[in-house]
Amino acid sequence: MAQNSFATLITQDENGSPFASHLPILHEPDPKPAGLLLGHVARANPQWRHFENQQQVLAIFHGPHAYVSPRWYSTSPAVPTWNYAVVHAYGIPKVFSDEEHLEAVVRRLVRFYEGDSENAWKGDLPGDFMRKQMKAIVGFEIQLTRLEGKFKLGQNRPKADVQGAYAALNQSPRAEDQALARFMKDERLLD
Repeated sequence: MAQNSFATLITQDENGSPFASHLPILHEPDPKPAGLLLGHVARANPQWRHFENQQQVLAIFHGPHAYVSPRWYSTSPAVPTWNYAVVHAYGIPKVFSDEEHLEAVVRRLVRFYEGDSENAWKGDLPGDFMRKQMKAIVGFEIQLTRLEGKFKLGQNRPKADVQGAYAALNQSPRAEDQALARFMKDERLLD
């Protein structure tokens, strides 16, 4: 969740229709058991109004993923598939627009994404401009009730097939493929 923090947030509107936004969201490990998600949406985005009904929402954090060709397997016949790693985070949202709290969350997001480099943008803005920007967004916290990790990495395949997929993904020129190969290795699917 920390490495892939650009998440898909799914809610339901007042008619029960699904609604999705794609947002940078920070995960705080406390309070236990599953933690808290922090973020903000544009005030013009109607999704924040869905939070008022106190219904559970879903944030999907997408990890590495890639197409897997049957030609990489030693077992035949086989079909193509898609391997992936995701986390589904469920919880109850709460909206806040208190300027001090909202600014603190925005600054945390900036620090997280800017990192610790010498040239990191510090978020220094003129006061009037900052206040105007804060009025254009709404902050949210999602108290998590459940986390589900979902991994489809070929664990249903014979070892030789997993090793063949790993080798092909690892040698691919695509960064996404290589990321999935590293994830497979980190998850100890290989001998």
